[in-house]
Amino acid sequence: MAKQIGEHPQIINAITKERRGINPKLSIKLGSYFNAESDYFMLLQATYEVSRTLKNQISNNNNLKEKFRSSIFWDTMIERIDLEKNKKYVIQRVLERGSHEEIEELIKIYGSVVIKKGIGKIDDSFIPNLNRIVEKYFLTLYR
Repeated sequence: MAKQIGEHPQIINAITKERRGINPKLSIKLGSYFNAESDYFMLLQATYEVSRTLKNQISNNNNLKEKFRSSIFWDTMIERIDLEKNKKYVIQRVLERGSHEEIEELIKIYGSVVIKKGIGKIDDSFIPNLNRIVEKYFLTLYR
């Protein structure tokens, strides 16, 4: 394939090993080879980079004790909570029991899009104020 699109095999190999990204010229070549839009692979690259950046932000913010009160997560050891794996749990708990500052911190950590998805996955809440809190902070997102 590399020869057919006029690229060195090392470049394709580096991309598959995540050591190199796709640039616009390569996106055009790959689009032509795979009969796809010329910007298709560039968009995939951008999506990958945003996803990787979000994961890095979340892992860099993984010291929950500094950001949230332990009482929000009373039923588990706060040090063991993984912000990436336990997104739904963290979002629900902070929205249900967090202070204004803690909810603002939650928004900084996950961003509005991730929280919107998390809100949609909350099956049941025992906190009657949850809907009011969601409307206050995410009114435009929730509707």
